[in-house]
Amino acid sequence: MDRLRNTVRPYAWGSATAIPELLGQEPTGEPQAELWMGAHPGSPSLVDRGDGPRTLAELISADPDRELGAATTAKFGATLPFLLKVLAAGTPLSIQAHPTLAQARAGYADEERRRIPLDAAERNYKDANHKPELICALSEFEGLCGFRRPADTADLMASLGVPDLDPLIQLLRTKPEPEALSSVLATILSMPGPTARPLVAEVAAAIEAAAPGDPTGMLAGYAFAGHSHPGDTGLITALMLNHIVLAPGEALYLGAGVPHAYLRGTGIELMANSDNVLRCGLTPKHVDVPQLLRVVDFRAEQPQILRPAPGADGERHYPVPIDEFRLSRFTLGPETRRLDGRAPQILLCTEGTARLGRADGATLTLTRGQSAFLPATGTGTILDGPGAEVFRATVTL
Repeated sequence: MDRLRNTVRPYAWGSATAIPELLGQEPTGEPQAELWMGAHPGSPSLVDRGDGPRTLAELISADPDRELGAATTAKFGATLPFLLKVLAAGTPLSIQAHPTLAQARAGYADEERRRIPLDAAERNYKDANHKPELICALSEFEGLCGFRRPADTADLMASLGVPDLDPLIQLLRTKPEPEALSSVLATILSMPGPTARPLVAEVAAAIEAAAPGDPTGMLAGYAFAGHSHPGDTGLITALMLNHIVLAPGEALYLGAGVPHAYLRGTGIELMANSDNVLRCGLTPKHVDVPQLLRVVDFRAEQPQILRPAPGADGERHYPVPIDEFRLSRFTLGPETRRLDGRAPQILLCTEGTARLGRADGATLTLTRGQSAFLPATGTGTILDGPGAEVFRATVTL
């Protein structure tokens, strides 16, 4: 059992208070957006087994079968298949989509061949992996996810009373669904500045005026996005996406190609071990329109909110259609829980104090905000701590 020392990513959209509060630290006044737990080369966690700190990536690379288990390496390769994060959004993230595994491999190989530096602004593919993800709300969590039906978007745009949206409304009402969605998104992304700036300002003003009369809070969410990114055509793109609000404990799974943006709130994010992002608005960063249009899935779908399903030994899990990651949570009472030791896992304590114990007598205590890596030794681990809440990230074998 290894206590993890983790890196905080200070992206500009991050909350200044949520992650420091979880970690029991004083806020610095600067945004703290993501706390990474895992072995991604961008910010691998550190562990110390008595000979000084080493990255979790180095330990796994040195002996994958010992750390991950032979079954995991046979199924997923010699790297930890998932990346666990605490995500704290104070302002909206960019609207984005993630590639399929085939698209990621092809895109990464192409950019490597063209020798585009990994830290270059125009780099799309930081690795050769896909990035399906799950977000589980710790606080009320607001976001945008997936395309709404073209007719519904047309009605929403028409209700704003902005005449220059009429060409987009016409496309949405007359074209077949995939063509309508792709044509409108391509039109928005290709708008020249002199056309886009006054249109975005007019749309933002119309949303602002209508928001107080909207009982759903949807328009207030779009208004917040517009305030945070003034002049960005991503505001018009946002109108194409479903507005969602997750209550604490609820979750959302995002597969490849699904456009989405997180607006505000704190959550546990679990994903395949990747950092590949194609952006399409609400961002000052690079937007690669041709690559984005190849990656986005132009289907209208209502997001399915996930609630934890009860499992064995008090563990509640969030069902997802892939095997690279599995998220579950324990709300601990007086009884102990036994964790299977066949697969690698990361545990994160979000409330109270949790205690881990193994048959060899080793113990580890996790307080709020602390996390641990459990290698796949095949030996079960005992978990207890009345009143504690613990999230568990692992794989499905």
